[in-house]
Amino acid sequence: MSIAARDSRHDSPPAPAVVATDIPARLDRLPWGRFHTLVVVALGITWVLDGLEVTLAGAVSGALKASPTLAFSNADVGLANSAYLAGAVLGSLFFGWLTDRLGRKKLFFITLAVYLVAAVATAFAWSLSSFVLFRCVTGAGIGGEYAAINSTIQELVPGRVRGWTDLVINGSFWIGAAVGAAGSIVLLDPAVLGGDLGWRAAFFIGAVLSLVIFFMRMWIPESPRWLITHGHTEQAQAIVEGLEARFRSEGHVLTGPPFPCIRLRARSHTPLSEVAGTLIKERQRTLVALSLMVAQAFFYNAIFFTYALVLTDFYGVRADHVGWYILPFAAGNVLGPIILGRFFDTIGRKPMLAFTYSVSGVLLAISGLLFALGILSAAAQTVAWMVIFFFASAAASAAYLTAAETFPLEIRALAIAFFYAVGTGVGGVVAPWLFGILIDTGSRLSVFGGYLFGSLLMIVAAVIAARWGVAAEGKPLEAVATPLSLSE
Repeated sequence: MSIAARDSRHDSPPAPAVVATDIPARLDRLPWGRFHTLVVVALGITWVLDGLEVTLAGAVSGALKASPTLAFSNADVGLANSAYLAGAVLGSLFFGWLTDRLGRKKLFFITLAVYLVAAVATAFAWSLSSFVLFRCVTGAGIGGEYAAINSTIQELVPGRVRGWTDLVINGSFWIGAAVGAAGSIVLLDPAVLGGDLGWRAAFFIGAVLSLVIFFMRMWIPESPRWLITHGHTEQAQAIVEGLEARFRSEGHVLTGPPFPCIRLRARSHTPLSEVAGTLIKERQRTLVALSLMVAQAFFYNAIFFTYALVLTDFYGVRADHVGWYILPFAAGNVLGPIILGRFFDTIGRKPMLAFTYSVSGVLLAISGLLFALGILSAAAQTVAWMVIFFFASAAASAAYLTAAETFPLEIRALAIAFFYAVGTGVGGVVAPWLFGILIDTGSRLSVFGGYLFGSLLMIVAAVIAARWGVAAEGKPLEAVATPLSLSE
């Protein structure tokens, strides 16, 4: 039931409409159905695309260096990767701001279109500057997707499975990584394409995937939670009633009313001053989200954007064989969120964040020492990365979950964008460039120093999460973070 009432006063402008609604409770009581599966597939493709792009950037680095047209150095490869991440930072902020103003659905079409065009343009790059520009725009599309998609998924998925679902979706990054790895193996093979054509064809993979998923998203509705806070009560009501009818037609038995209601004041947008004020007021939550995002961004981007350079420069692996080393690495990353994700809903957010972050940091330090001592072979190095990122994948996915669910609905997309931007800007943009320089020194000890720094960041984030993390498991979003528009 949704009831809208408007206060009227003769001596002042009309007050915003107050909506008493049970829509959040009705969304949370829904059982898992085909609708939720569609949401996961059609929206979760974002992480598949990101994994694809990041993997291709690493897998084709050898081909870019050997390209007669581009002839990149290791530093050029690092610069292009940093440009991708810088674009993601700018895109997340701009599109995240638009997502909270214009709605989730409009933006996840716009951001996907930006990605599609830029991915195709990358395949036609003719110089370092053009490649860097197109990679920057590609990153902007993906960064914008993170804000629009994370907020949509969390607002549509029932609270009791929000943690596991969000972690698994974020973990699908590694499905894209596997696709990118497999594609690079085929397309970089001199017997197939290789040379200057192989890496160009590889960048078309993401464009083809995004074109297919573009049509799947047409069946995803706007977030009813966003609609009610922006005064579109009737539309939100119609969407929820349609979903309930759909579930009943599929044979699900839905529990009946009464449902708990909340009262919200409708608003057209949330001023940036209020966004900033909320982040400052909730400084402990802000600290937790920032530490988690910065640590995982440096940890992942330092290693994954440069793993191909480590394999080729220190282990002598052929550039067209790098993809074979990614496949088992990707498998470990996919399994981590799937296996560990349910514990974030049962054991709890705080203990699992502390556990996955600290274990990842300690294991990276140990494997980094073995690397510096020259004890590991290429295969053993890959096994070590598989084990490390089994835990790190769940940790990184939980960082996005934390940044989204612990802040109010009205600023959720922009909060995700802010933490993603700062985390990626501080930890991600610097990491590939820094590790490119460290690898260029040819010193294992220098690279080990970079690994130790990433390890330290993860351990510090684990301590902060254990101290100030939020126990959000199983709770409605409105109970985890009180809406700014709540009317007493």
